Amino acid sequence: MKLQQLRYIWEVAHHELNVSATAQSLYTSQPGISKQIRLLEDELGVEIFARSGKHLTRVTPAGEAILKTAGEIMRKVENIKQVAQEFNNDKKGNLAVATTHTQARYALPPVIKLFISRYPEVSLHMHQGTPMQISEMAADGTADFAIATEALELFSDLVMMPVYRWNRCVLVPKGHPLCQVDQLELDDVAKYPIVTYVFGFTGRSKLDEAFMEKGLSPKVVFTAADADVIKTYVRLGLGIGIVADMAVDGEDEDLVALDASRLFEPSVTKIGFRKGIFLRGFMFDFIQQFAPHLTRELVEQAAHATSRAEVDALFSSLELPVY
Repeated sequence: MKLQQLRYIWEVAHHELNVSATAQSLYTSQPGISKQIRLLEDELGVEIFARSGKHLTRVTPAGEAILKTAGEIMRKVENIKQVAQEFNNDKKGNLAVATTHTQARYALPPVIKLFISRYPEVSLHMHQGTPMQISEMAADGTADFAIATEALELFSDLVMMPVYRWNRCVLVPKGHPLCQVDQLELDDVAKYPIVTYVFGFTGRSKLDEAFMEKGLSPKVVFTAADADVIKTYVRLGLGIGIVADMAVDGEDEDLVALDASRLFEPSVTKIGFRKGIFLRGFMFDFIQQFAPHLTRELVEQAAHATSRAEVDALFSSLELPVY
């Protein structure tokens, strides 16, 4: 059994069983990958992938178990490389961050700018997706950090740490009737068609919970993952928008942001990384630039905690900043 073979099956599984795409990403040949996978299966005496002709169709039950262990091995190999790089040049390397559009567009730019100025030899890679995709990328090693508000808690192999609290606003065009309401209530909001985030995105669950508790059934006519898209459709008159406060800036002078902090429970954005990852010096710095309260000592304690409850206890007394 060769490390290269384990890498091939891992990569094929993460390229939707497309051997050609895997070969392209690894700068090698498709026949070479297929041959090595067959040799590994012959050695192990089981099929890792089921086939229809020359095409891989699914991962077998045995393959699922083998891939899980192969993933752990690949992550340990990556950790070894990270350790070596840290001692060879602690200011050079790669950092992959997976996050949502809202975080990438509004919260992270000053952090990224400062980080790049401090670590010009670190290649920074930004992956955007749904909170579920973001969590998966951190869990399988595609990303070093996941930054999101939803879904991180679904992955038991992620260490999650709170960054900041935030709330939402109701976004309307200038002159909208809601601008005349002295104190906005959920009943007022529910009277109008709503444009907001896709379920599972950027604190959407808090929004739904608030309406349910009041026995209201809001008419959500359009959903999107991108706050800028939501604003576009508010401008078109499709409905009123409900977005994160941070997503409203000086470019939105034609819109009015109505405070909705009384209407919805605040949400907490978190940063997570998979258990067992080797955190390089610049990775600790990135975390602290994004969340100054997350000191290296606290992060190391969280990384070595044995349960999620232990991690949560570390941060229970922290007064989180409000974005």
